[in-house]
Amino acid sequence: MSARIVIRPRAEEVEGQPILRPLPSAKCRSVGPFVFFDHILQARYLPGHGMNIRQHPHIGLSTLTYLYEGHLQHKDSLGSDQHVGPGDVSWMTSGAAIAHIERTPEPFLSAGSDIHGLQVWLASPTEHEQGPGHYSYHPADSLPVSDTLGVRICLIAGSGFCLTSPVPVLSPTLYADVQMQTATTLLIPAEHEERAVYVLEGDAKADGEPLEVRTLNVLSAGEDVMLCADSPCHVVILGGATLDGPRRMNWNFVASDQALIERARARWAAGQWPTVPGETGRIELP
Repeated sequence: MSARIVIRPRAEEVEGQPILRPLPSAKCRSVGPFVFFDHILQARYLPGHGMNIRQHPHIGLSTLTYLYEGHLQHKDSLGSDQHVGPGDVSWMTSGAAIAHIERTPEPFLSAGSDIHGLQVWLASPTEHEQGPGHYSYHPADSLPVSDTLGVRICLIAGSGFCLTSPVPVLSPTLYADVQMQTATTLLIPAEHEERAVYVLEGDAKADGEPLEVRTLNVLSAGEDVMLCADSPCHVVILGGATLDGPRRMNWNFVASDQALIERARARWAAGQWPTVPGETGRIELP
């Protein structure tokens, strides 16, 4: 196996919720369309407490939220209002301008709840950067699953491993949740230009080389890679086609042109932005 890039994520907090963030990184700005990757660390909210990400804007990207534990309410400026549970996919494409909130819904806020999951951003192709916004919800039982010989693959988005997800991605994408029993193997084919493996837990190897837990391992292009489990392990495999040009990122904005970001910042600061129905609180520009 050729040398791979190993990214050790930085620890941060989003509105009080601890996360690990391997993307973006100075070592690697993107993997396929993925320009941002947050591992929402497992946490327990006491009664009366929960996640509350106030109204904030996006351009030039799609957000995808996938939970292992817990529940979130997604609301956006398109009028969407969706309860998202474990194994569901919440998919929002921003286009030229969208705002949304994510919070712990009742009755989980009153009773107390757990949270654990992933949220990623996928940069939109340039032809879609300034297009219309879109939201879709995909319940857990709508996602394709392969479960054989001790390897369970859930295709969250895109295509791979002979599976295709219903999530309406805008470019070739691979995003798979993989659980492997001890001594099992999985071939990661070179069908996608760029690929990476994030290890949630367990002892895994790629072509015989150990992968550290909670690291993002960017694989060499054009090579099949054999993933092996030395213990029960849980990994996420992500990637896809190389972006159609570099992307700039500033706060919650992603764009191929800095002018689009400056325009978005000015509009949000001036209050000239679509709003989430029924919401008044918002996060101001940093």
